[in-house]
Amino acid sequence: MSGGEGSGFGFAPGGRSAHWLVEPARPEWVRSRPNAPYYALGAVCIGAFMGQLDASIVTVAFPTLERVFGASVGAITWVGLSYLIVLVAGVTAVGRLADMVGRKLLYTYGFLVFIVGSGLCAAAPSLLSLNLFRVVQALGAVMLQANSVAIIYLAMPEDRLVRGLGIQGAAQALGLALGPSIGGLLLAAGGWRLIFIVNVPAGLLGMMAARMLIPRSRHLQTRVPYDWGGLSLFIPAVALFLVVLSFGNHWGWLSPLSLTLFALSIIGAGAFVFRERRAKHPMVDPSLFSRPAFSAGISSGLLAYLVLFGTMFAVPFFLERALGLGPGHAGLILSALPLSLGCVAVGASRAANHVGVRVLTVSGMVIAAAALLVLGLTTPSAGPLAIGLAVLGAGLGLFTPANNSAIMLAAPRPQAGVASGILNMTRGLGTAMGLAVTGLVLGAELHTSAQAAAGFGRAAVLLAALAMVAGVLSTARGHNNGGGSTGPVTVDAR
Repeated sequence: MSGGEGSGFGFAPGGRSAHWLVEPARPEWVRSRPNAPYYALGAVCIGAFMGQLDASIVTVAFPTLERVFGASVGAITWVGLSYLIVLVAGVTAVGRLADMVGRKLLYTYGFLVFIVGSGLCAAAPSLLSLNLFRVVQALGAVMLQANSVAIIYLAMPEDRLVRGLGIQGAAQALGLALGPSIGGLLLAAGGWRLIFIVNVPAGLLGMMAARMLIPRSRHLQTRVPYDWGGLSLFIPAVALFLVVLSFGNHWGWLSPLSLTLFALSIIGAGAFVFRERRAKHPMVDPSLFSRPAFSAGISSGLLAYLVLFGTMFAVPFFLERALGLGPGHAGLILSALPLSLGCVAVGASRAANHVGVRVLTVSGMVIAAAALLVLGLTTPSAGPLAIGLAVLGAGLGLFTPANNSAIMLAAPRPQAGVASGILNMTRGLGTAMGLAVTGLVLGAELHTSAQAAAGFGRAAVLLAALAMVAGVLSTARGHNNGGGSTGPVTVDAR
């Protein structure tokens, strides 16, 4: 089946594929339209919007969950951490599976698993059960995110790939921006269970759209034994690393527990790399990282996500404790960042074919670094801060879709799923690292306005430096897309 069209996986007696394990063809009225690739993009954007919306909605509910379940802040943190661990550790593995069995298939069923997990979360009778059900929800999110960029890459013609990824980035940014306000409304209207119930109708819409609008998989790899040994090393290594990042500030970064878990994570990662270099059918092909466009894109993307989520973590502390603004006002100002990111991502995607990926990614991170440096050195009031955040969002909007397209074009098409999984894993790792690094720099003492302003200034300057490093790394990709493309993407007619 390598290089051909996939139709699902699993076989019923008599050699026929089980019907529910077969990717359905799109209706004739969809596949015959010249803008059919944008229909597939729209189905992917539903999942992209839901994923970011759900993450920010749940964060808003943490104080409510703490009160309802009578739990500590540390215990409530696991509502988010259990989801993040499964998401980050699973996307690469599921991407590898999708490359063999069908990306549309796993994406469509991802909505179903997400719906079931959301319904279970809404009915959770205890904090422990909520955490367990969040794992189910995260498995659905893994199936969605591991395939989202790969589907766009394989459905969109190459000359419109950056535009498609820009639109997807806008959907993610919109979900991130609207999450706090929608979450607040749902909490006020019916309590914390509503923030999970809302995923059910949205998930049903997404599943129907995926079934009808996404083309069947092409360029699948030959089915080979799955690398379970590699997976057994990869998941604990990533999980331990995320636990240290999440609790390092509380435990102490040099505490015996933090150092032990970090050492175990490094050992696990080293063992995973050692195995993958020697495995006959590795979960992650090490040769991917020998491609400059891919390795430069992944490393610079990791830093860009760190900068984005580090800023979104630091700004509310500055607004509320240094400027004395309320949460609603602070959330409105903070939304300037993702809204600007989304708007610029769509607009900048039109320029990619004219100026090249390298120009967009380098200039985007330079703009982001300059905005953060100004914010860090000037102690701005609310108005200038909103402008600075909008400029920062514009820089990230220039960078993100162009960088994502360079990563995907650098990967062979049969490995589109695993490349998409690695890309999405960097988003999760960047999120966790942004929170950890910014939290460390902000410091524990933020009780006075002067302390909050000083902490924000330190964090902004550090994030500016990391943005510049991302810009430097982006120069390694070459002048255009970095060299992985093998010609126009062939879109499945069905």
